Amino acid sequence: MPVKNRFAELLPEITEWRRDIHEHPEILFETHRTSALVEEKLKAFGCDEVVGGIGRTGVVGIIKGKSNNSGRTIGLRADMDALPMFEDTGLDYASKTPGAMHACGHDGHTAMLLGAAKYLAETRNFDGTVAVIFQPAEEGGGGGKEMVDDGMMEKFGIDEVYGMHNWPGRPVGSFAIRSGAFFAATDTFEVAFKGLGGHAAKPQEVIDTTVMAAHAVTALQTIASRNADPVSQIVVSVTSFETESKAFNVIPETVTMRGTVRTMSEENRDLANKRVPEICEGIAATFGGRAEVNYVRGYPVMVNSEEQTEFAADVAREVSGDCMDAPLVMGGEDFAFMLNARPGAYILVGNGDTAMVHHPKYNFNDEAIPAGCSWWAEIVERRMPAA
Repeated sequence: MPVKNRFAELLPEITEWRRDIHEHPEILFETHRTSALVEEKLKAFGCDEVVGGIGRTGVVGIIKGKSNNSGRTIGLRADMDALPMFEDTGLDYASKTPGAMHACGHDGHTAMLLGAAKYLAETRNFDGTVAVIFQPAEEGGGGGKEMVDDGMMEKFGIDEVYGMHNWPGRPVGSFAIRSGAFFAATDTFEVAFKGLGGHAAKPQEVIDTTVMAAHAVTALQTIASRNADPVSQIVVSVTSFETESKAFNVIPETVTMRGTVRTMSEENRDLANKRVPEICEGIAATFGGRAEVNYVRGYPVMVNSEEQTEFAADVAREVSGDCMDAPLVMGGEDFAFMLNARPGAYILVGNGDTAMVHHPKYNFNDEAIPAGCSWWAEIVERRMPAA
């Protein structure tokens, strides 16, 4: 089954929705305009039920098939939020909100799922129920967890769930997926090194926090090189190094360091959680100071279920003619919380030769819309064939 003709017909309309959302980006849980637009569209499509306010600003639409002998409900999820950054695309429909931009393509994900919802509400050519899930706060806010914690899976009886993300650098409308661990766990740490400040010309009279922190930046790399199994995946990155003084002749009393840890297993996650404080506190003590460490566990590893991944890949091959094996991704994805709650799969759809996501010149490629919509619709129609 190639790309459905109906989505080629709907492409101008879906593109218009996408560009409107792009023009009005909203961050984290503040997706009030986008959520209202989604609710309005779902009601206009004739969804059997539309529920807002799940996970604060999330929306779920329920579409019942022609029959329900299967008794099954499939969830389809798209994220709605933008990033806190400035856009530099020069597009006619560029962001009208300074400091906010749809730089990850969530505008496209939302528009594609709206397109699939419109088609499924029109045709209802399946035996069961579909829950279309529109999630806020994927970009660091854990909106997926909040929707799950709100009882979404139980409330709507969702049995399995599927998600999708665009991927620059892959041919437009092509697909890639992998079973098992796919996206990394994303933890963060903040370390405040405390010492005794003073004049830079008299280092013998101070406890130098910059020396402590500098040693820690290097030593933290031994978690990957000397503590973790060499064939496992773990990244420890210090991304911020801030002293309380900007003077040339002052040794600061406090230096604050921030960073992130990416892992593909709970074993390595536990290892990093243990070693980051041990290393920083040990180094600080060596130089006569102390370290206050705040290690925060973020999104867990996103794990695709084997059966659902094979099915999703088969559907992708039907839609586009091929489905490649995707590489491991050390970025995070809070769809992990939904996959921890129910079996399912997450797939990548090609965005073409565009700027990478999280770049100020990125833009979702509207040519990918028919393939993305078709994949979601086929997931439903093939997983719950009409009786």
